[in-house]
Amino acid sequence: MERKYLLDTEENKKFLEELRRNLLDFGRKFPSPGGGSYYLGDDGTPWPEKGRETWITSRMAHVYSIGYMLGGAENGPLADAALKGLRGELHDSAHGGWYAGLNADGSIMPSKQCYAHAFVILAVSSALLADRKGAKELLDNALAVYDLRFWDEAEGLSRDTWDTDFTTPDRYRGLNANMHTVEAFLAVADAVGDETYRVRAGRIIDRVLGWARERGWRIPEHFSSDWIPQLEMNRERPDDPFKPYGATPGHGIEWARLITQWALSADKKSAASYIEAAEHLYTTAVGDAWNADGAPGLVYTTDWSGCPVVHDRMHWTLAEAINTSAVLYRVTGKDQYAQDYAQFMVYLDQAVLDHKTGSWLHQLDQNNQVIGTVWPGKSDLYHAFQSTLIPYLPPELSIAAAIAKQ
Repeated sequence: MERKYLLDTEENKKFLEELRRNLLDFGRKFPSPGGGSYYLGDDGTPWPEKGRETWITSRMAHVYSIGYMLGGAENGPLADAALKGLRGELHDSAHGGWYAGLNADGSIMPSKQCYAHAFVILAVSSALLADRKGAKELLDNALAVYDLRFWDEAEGLSRDTWDTDFTTPDRYRGLNANMHTVEAFLAVADAVGDETYRVRAGRIIDRVLGWARERGWRIPEHFSSDWIPQLEMNRERPDDPFKPYGATPGHGIEWARLITQWALSADKKSAASYIEAAEHLYTTAVGDAWNADGAPGLVYTTDWSGCPVVHDRMHWTLAEAINTSAVLYRVTGKDQYAQDYAQFMVYLDQAVLDHKTGSWLHQLDQNNQVIGTVWPGKSDLYHAFQSTLIPYLPPELSIAAAIAKQ
């Protein structure tokens, strides 16, 4: 096997650096005149017809803030462009918080989403560490809105969605938004030292692990308003991009990394038990998803026994597998995780990298041919970009905080 696929080789570090540089170059056309991020097409050309969404804009602010911190001065104005969108066209000055997005004609995409607000917090935490103008005020605003509208102190979990005016909450509850809330809360704690948010992240994690243990380490995604799992939701629409039916192995893998990060940063006395749980989540997800149908790749979803339902391969699942295999190798020293990392890197290079544009192909079918039924184009850089950094950063720190300490 080529050394560029092997963890802790100079060749692998250079390979990831090249991927990171190419991704930053690929995404540079994202800003709209108002600062919101356009959805990017296959070659990096903006697709204005898809509007400007808050979660994508936040991801771009996060990525280019970190790109600036890595020494790329040219990335600072791009981070600032996305922050302009969060201060301006995407912000609801009348009712507070952030719109889901704006349509191509400038009309408002309805609802206020926990998912999007979590990414605003992540973005402005990174921008604060990158010393971008106005980041502190944005962060204070984002945390105040989140605490008021989304955090449910009694449950130790986050509500999912409100109507646009923040008058009526949706009855749906979901773990995707809670997962990214954990990521955002850890980023805040690392950026400003407010441990309230690390404690909250731990409360979410404890609830998630309870549900995962009950189902053989496969995590239910969808819940009623009183947090009863809705295991059959979207069976008729199993490839939904945000609410797919069944278990999502990529999320099991991602939760494993975030749980490890939280355990190492918050509760070192019991970290071992949380890391053991993270290993169960990771090994179950990879066992269910990797090469599950006779071809390389990680399937998008499975049923509750681990059998594939949607066989498509999403780029973000691979990115999280790269991240978590490296992190678990760091904290356990088990060779299997380094071996997993190497095979994921081979697959990335051979099937998922778009060598023409320097980006990643966002969706492949079970034969590893490009399709766009769920994720056409290449909406943003977040997952791919992070996977070029996490394998070599301290596992107890959020990405921007780790870069700031270098």
